[in-house]
Amino acid sequence: MIIPRFLLALALCLSLVACKREATKAVANPDAAAFVADGGGDGSVWVVDGPNGGRLFLCGTIHILREKDYPLAPAYEAAYMYSNKLVLELPPGAASGSELTSRMSQLGLYPAGTSLEANVSKETWESVKKWAAKHDLNPTPLNRLRPWFLALMITSTEYAALGAKPDQGVDSFFEERAKKDGKPAEGLETVEFQIQLFASLSEKQQRELLEQTLGEISSVKEEFEKMIKAWKYGQLDDLQEMLFREAEKYPDLMNLFLTGRNLAWIDRLEQMLKRGEKVMVLVGTGHLTSDTGLIELMRKRGHRVRHYREVTDF
Repeated sequence: MIIPRFLLALALCLSLVACKREATKAVANPDAAAFVADGGGDGSVWVVDGPNGGRLFLCGTIHILREKDYPLAPAYEAAYMYSNKLVLELPPGAASGSELTSRMSQLGLYPAGTSLEANVSKETWESVKKWAAKHDLNPTPLNRLRPWFLALMITSTEYAALGAKPDQGVDSFFEERAKKDGKPAEGLETVEFQIQLFASLSEKQQRELLEQTLGEISSVKEEFEKMIKAWKYGQLDDLQEMLFREAEKYPDLMNLFLTGRNLAWIDRLEQMLKRGEKVMVLVGTGHLTSDTGLIELMRKRGHRVRHYREVTDF
């Protein structure tokens, strides 16, 4: 089903899933050899050329990774070295601190007098308790959580069990590195906007999100491994098929979390091209897929777009 895969896709689409960022270890500036494909995968990086010498490096990211998923493909190193600034989904530092936690709790908790158990089916509540027992968690605090908040918590917990952490995500890695190097960085959205994406879901959508997340958590490990492999080799068709194979059944969710956001970003990114800027754009890889992805939107506007492996004119 699309919804649990949709939560998996959030690792490719939404920075908020990796809401806690820790300091990541930056690396020293490499020599030219670091830009040469090493046979370990060319990465999900596309280069967009515009007028006046403008260039965007569309870098598909995964917001939570494992230590073994490093080093990144040379394409990411080249994008960083040949750009003058970074553009992330969220502004630097926005996804850390107590303010974010407080806001998510404010929107993600039921008020006194109601509960999760009272708003989902008996079967769903039983599944929640079984999941909690598996992870040695007390289900009582979970009963305060709205379905969307619990679905995120479950997904985050399952990823963590695989060793996938937000402080090891691609965005965090380059955000911390840019801070150390003094390279400018900015965000396309705000934390409040991303939180509201979930908070605005209808009760029915939230229930579906939780039910199907619980129903398919057993396949998280297998799906994550497939996703990592496709991402490392820039196989967007495989990623699109795996993550969005039933997207037509949930057009409102796809528009809310993916298509609508791409359309909101494209004008701003195109203006950077027209100003002649050289920018490393770090967004979830899901934003690069499909006919409404950033790659095709840029092509439709007449810009030349190539995968990193096809580019020699640096």
